[in-house]
Amino acid sequence: MSVSRKTNRDHAKKTTRPMVEEEVIATQLETLLTPAITAQENYYRKLGLRDRILNLPLMVAAVLTLLWREVAGVTELTRMLAREGFLWCSPKRVTQQALSQRFLTFPASLFEQVFKDLLPQLKAAWHTRQGRPIPESVQFTLLRSLKKTF
Repeated sequence: MSVSRKTNRDHAKKTTRPMVEEEVIATQLETLLTPAITAQENYYRKLGLRDRILNLPLMVAAVLTLLWREVAGVTELTRMLAREGFLWCSPKRVTQQALSQRFLTFPASLFEQVFKDLLPQLKAAWHTRQGRPIPESVQFTLLRSLKKTF
């Protein structure tokens, strides 16, 4: 008689792979973010930060890539940067320790300023989307959900 052994899948090693970069979205992000990033270069220098390999544009691209492509960690992000680059950044060889250290010391205020520069553009885009007609399928779903709530 064979005894089947019950396995606990919670302890199995999970493999995560970053999503594939979509060129259209990457181009839109670059178009949207480039003016905001260049507007912050004076503030970047005012904070005493040198223009090095892991500069403001690359760090913004790194954070967006971590979130958008669901990268598992800094080690995988370092591999991606060396292999293919990400968003508007060409491939560069940096160590995992350098990237980790840069994430720890990079001022959050720079990301905040870039986001604040983007807010008016995002708000304007949201208002233009509000004027579009709602597709029939969405209208049907909205009507069904309203009927169920009453």
